[in-house]
Amino acid sequence: MGYGLKRLTLLGFSQALFFAQIGQSCYFPAMSRKAKSKISPLKLDDKQSERDTRELNIDKVGVRGLRFPIQVRDRVRRVQNTVATLGMFVDLPKEFKGTHMSRFVEVLTSHGNVIHVENITEILQELQRKLNSATSHIEIEFPYFMSKKSPVSRRESLMDYVARFDAAACGKETDFVLTVKVNVTTLCPCSKAIAKYGAHNQRGEVTVALRFKKTVWIEEVIEMIEASASSELYALLKRQDEKAVTERAYENPVFVEDLVRNVALRLNAHPLVTWYKVEAENFESIHNHNAYACIERRPEIRIKMAKLPTGKR
Repeated sequence: MGYGLKRLTLLGFSQALFFAQIGQSCYFPAMSRKAKSKISPLKLDDKQSERDTRELNIDKVGVRGLRFPIQVRDRVRRVQNTVATLGMFVDLPKEFKGTHMSRFVEVLTSHGNVIHVENITEILQELQRKLNSATSHIEIEFPYFMSKKSPVSRRESLMDYVARFDAAACGKETDFVLTVKVNVTTLCPCSKAIAKYGAHNQRGEVTVALRFKKTVWIEEVIEMIEASASSELYALLKRQDEKAVTERAYENPVFVEDLVRNVALRLNAHPLVTWYKVEAENFESIHNHNAYACIERRPEIRIKMAKLPTGKR
């Protein structure tokens, strides 16, 4: 009986398979290879390329907040590997509804798994070609590390800073700006002058953006900023180091105004710097607000005045 049931089951399965095959041939008739090759892929609407009627050009459109590995030049170790947050943009003429966002990532990844600073100009030009734009922009912000020794114990540790590249291209002309952010210590000259015991001090953040004729090292900018403050910061300090840093700050009090002026003087003396903007913000320890100052060195603008007619008006 078991054998009969097994045979019946197998027979039922084979019949079911047979009818399934028949049904499949009924509902899905076989097609020749020639017929299959003639099937074209489904055409999808390209909404971005549609006409826009609002008659407004867009200066910058693209992607922002994209994280990607990069390599930057390091004065000591030649190359430093880090991870950047990127933004890439192009202009959009008034005739088009939108840009093609996927093409930005395509351009980026076409240069490999790691971006080199030397490739920035190529990336900008490729963005223009790929997206049929007149201008292109790229912003790259990343943590940058330097090895520092504490002032007395000479213990070595890594300090992190923030660096940023902003580059733009219009045709073949390219503009490049380096920005570096550095935390420092500032001690208030007024507090030192009027108080019997100590003086209030705080951490401040200095941001320097600059253009240059030839390469200016990130380390150079960091050193100029740290030398302009009451004291620089360290990741690792032993007790004897803390004493030295505290006393150094007390001996070199600076207002936020002093800080930006000190940095500006050093940048003025640098032969390769052509433009800069220095910003300083002190996170005040005894006030419920921050102190801020800014100096910008603008390029010289020479305007030729047209001669006015001498006759009567």
